[in-house]
Amino acid sequence: MDEARDRTVWGAAILLCLVCGALGTVTKGSFRQQWDGNRQLALGSLATVEAGVLFATLVLGVVTHSIARHLGGNGRFGPTVTLFVVLFWTTDLPRLALHAWLPAHSVAVRAVAGLTWLFGYALAALLIRGQHHLPTHKALASVSIQMLAAGALLKFPPGH
Repeated sequence: MDEARDRTVWGAAILLCLVCGALGTVTKGSFRQQWDGNRQLALGSLATVEAGVLFATLVLGVVTHSIARHLGGNGRFGPTVTLFVVLFWTTDLPRLALHAWLPAHSVAVRAVAGLTWLFGYALAALLIRGQHHLPTHKALASVSIQMLAAGALLKFPPGH
């Protein structure tokens, strides 16, 4: 984390976000039905979802950075936000890949979602601790709101 403290990885963050957003979207039955009916509309929907996922993930990174700064952290904006986005989507890839083959409400997908969420939470806390030179309890507090929101909206969405 010390090496990454001053590195901004916007390209990797945006690419991972778009790839994971697309993977999550094309595995939905509603997208497949739309694709079979009207491909132009399906591609428009995919672009809209991609933009929303990118925006939401960047907002989660900004909120993480803001809370860390409010709690006394001294990390830089770009590296914190981009590394948070990369970490977030990298830890979600196993769930997305499994969800491509199994229904979202299956035990295997839910178990992987829970495990990767916990792993992502721990890594995000380590990231913030290293980026902002915060004690562990403040780093955990910095990422709690975002990880709970991400878990509720992405990994364990309502209706599943």
